[in-house]
Amino acid sequence: MNSFTAFTNEVDDAESAVSEILSQLDLGGKNILKKNSIGIVSCFADDIDSGVWKALCESLPFELIGTTTIENMTAGEIGETMLVLLVLTSDELTFATALSEPVKEEDEAPLRTLYEEALSKLPGKPALMLSFAPLLTNFGSDFYVERMTEISENVPNFGTLAVDHNADYHDSRVLLGGEGYPDRFALLLIHGPIEPVFLVGAISDEKVFSEKGIVTASAGNQLQTVNGAPVIDYLLSLGLSQDKDGSIIGINSFPIMVDYNDGTKPVARAMFAVTPEGHAVCGGNIPVGSTLSIGTFDPEEILVTTRRTLQEAGRLKDHKTLLIYSCVGRYFAQGYEPMAEFQKVTEQLDASVTYMAAYSGGELCPVYDQAGGTINRNHNNTIVICAF
Repeated sequence: MNSFTAFTNEVDDAESAVSEILSQLDLGGKNILKKNSIGIVSCFADDIDSGVWKALCESLPFELIGTTTIENMTAGEIGETMLVLLVLTSDELTFATALSEPVKEEDEAPLRTLYEEALSKLPGKPALMLSFAPLLTNFGSDFYVERMTEISENVPNFGTLAVDHNADYHDSRVLLGGEGYPDRFALLLIHGPIEPVFLVGAISDEKVFSEKGIVTASAGNQLQTVNGAPVIDYLLSLGLSQDKDGSIIGINSFPIMVDYNDGTKPVARAMFAVTPEGHAVCGGNIPVGSTLSIGTFDPEEILVTTRRTLQEAGRLKDHKTLLIYSCVGRYFAQGYEPMAEFQKVTEQLDASVTYMAAYSGGELCPVYDQAGGTINRNHNNTIVICAF
């Protein structure tokens, strides 16, 4: 598989934006397309209303799929209003896309139809699926991960949830076929001899409290009791402070590390709020019986974990194409230096690597079990990489 990227900062003028992208791609010159190709896109929400996104789709001889974001980058260029395109092209791999009907609730029917439609375009079972999902408020990302794992019979699932530059993300869109969708799931299946490597960077061990607890009661993404006691008591026992209204002060700065006790590495779960009943509302499911610990999240720690994860990617000899998604919470945690994390990306990756990076409303990335197999997971406050 070959890969190459292009970008534009032109948001308003569709003709100029397309011209800039096409000149960088140089498809008739240095970047010759192979038998099958696909384009993965990350862009500013205004690219949809201005017609840039649709015009780009109409100008290229392959499909484009992706999401909106709040900031992205490629080839050392970082921008909040940038459109970034990563092209994958191969004679041996087959790419197939599909778009779901609107996803309104935790109903697997639209996802099953979506997968079956994409699968019907392939000569066999895919080796990898890339998910581009809507950011919805009535359920969490674990629904996407669990249902797609079941439907696909455990095909490795890597992807992102759409975000945008608004506080409530009301312009976030999933992108496919020149249109943007607030409530639909777009899927890319890849069939053939591809062996991706998955990398995950969350919180350093030294930033995690040594005191661990066992989850004794939970309901989906609401953590209720730890070690048989209310979760609020567990949090206070670690030195966290409670406000007059019962909330935990700075709760977003204390992610939970959840160990599923299945041989995989712990995953990060953001805490967003405390309910009137004293339950912690998290960014993903917290299974009963899992072991948890509390970490601290600050700008310095973000840069440390990003650098460490990219160094790991740099040690891969044969995987020189990187698709990178980082949690939007990491973006906001940078405060007055929102480009700091992606600047670290430019410092760590050399010219031999082709990559695109974007911020995400939720990171979907497999983790490895002790036998080297993959288990699909939903992550929060995490940077994830799919290396080809």
